[in-house]
Amino acid sequence: MSHNNKNVNGASNHFFQPSRRLPTPGKATILAIGKALPPQLVPQDCLVEGYMRDTNCKDLRIKEKLERLCKTTTVKTRYTVMSKEILEKYPELATEGTPTINQRLEIANEAVVEMAKEASLACIKEWGRSVDEISHIVYVSSSEIRLPGGDLHLSTELGLRSDVGRVMLYFLGCYGGVTGLRVAKDIAENNPGSRVLLTTSETTILGFRPPNNARPYDLVGAALFGDGAAAVIIGTEPIIGTESPFIELNFAMQQFLPGTKNVIDGRLTDEGINFKLGRDLPEKIQENIEEFCKKLIAKNDELQGSNYNDLFWAVHPGGPAILDRLEKTMKLENEKLNCSRKALMDFGNVSSNTIFYVIENMREEMKNKKDGGEEWGLALAFGPGITFEGILLRSLLI
Repeated sequence: MSHNNKNVNGASNHFFQPSRRLPTPGKATILAIGKALPPQLVPQDCLVEGYMRDTNCKDLRIKEKLERLCKTTTVKTRYTVMSKEILEKYPELATEGTPTINQRLEIANEAVVEMAKEASLACIKEWGRSVDEISHIVYVSSSEIRLPGGDLHLSTELGLRSDVGRVMLYFLGCYGGVTGLRVAKDIAENNPGSRVLLTTSETTILGFRPPNNARPYDLVGAALFGDGAAAVIIGTEPIIGTESPFIELNFAMQQFLPGTKNVIDGRLTDEGINFKLGRDLPEKIQENIEEFCKKLIAKNDELQGSNYNDLFWAVHPGGPAILDRLEKTMKLENEKLNCSRKALMDFGNVSSNTIFYVIENMREEMKNKKDGGEEWGLALAFGPGITFEGILLRSLLI
């Protein structure tokens, strides 16, 4: 992993911003955050030429289609594990029809743990306490397959206690980050004094392949998805003067939409992961999102009758169409999804990680507002199922 961009990778100084809003007793809070990115930076305006070259594709129609897709994603930069060195070592990755799952996992298993380690170290540095104080770890990834899993490998790499409680969440896709928050919240609230390290790590290595007219979804992935990792530390009853909570996880909820399990379809094959995305995905989300948000908001009596624009919004940016439809349906002011749009622009869709890049953007935005901005907000993510994950958030910054 690259160690040349420590500011980009989230290894900032310990964050001692005082909180004027007191955390609700017994409720989980986010105490620190960090991220890590692989060394290969890919500007979006260079992607098409590089992808066509790396996959030995000469089809001008495919090139033109990819160019159109790249323009509509709103992505400006992404980071990727894939490199010239990897393609030179494993040229079969760019060969259609070649069984390469073993090679892909050889690359991915190591890469995701290395990124998760770097993100976790950045997060722990910001937190300012010893790794011995971490009582639980939740590890989220849709990019590795092995036994034991990345949770054990990462725990060993970080030097966590051998009795650390481990949870591994595999193959949840884009909603995995918010699922991880829900699971970490439950652990923290049911184990007083615990400190939970939640880390997510993803790479597109498993899905990289030459374009094929029979698989138009491959081009969507090439135009939209990126690699990276993120980490947060979660706990209740923050230690005054030592820990700096900035978000409270007030209430969490998950829901799936019956009859939509084929809208996002992923299959593991000898050649890696094949995805199919239904064209009606944004529409399905638009049709059901308001009801889901109302259920979350209803969990707090203070918010009854609130305007949606009275809240802050941390939304996983699956793609610009999803953000646009949500904004229209909820009648949100333009700036409400700025943190999501910025994460998409800077990193692409990095699956489970992306919600944490949005939350990090939101923290900076709140710090720069005189009054800290809105007290209440929602974290939302969508993925295979179709599954909705949501958390009612409370900002502790003012």
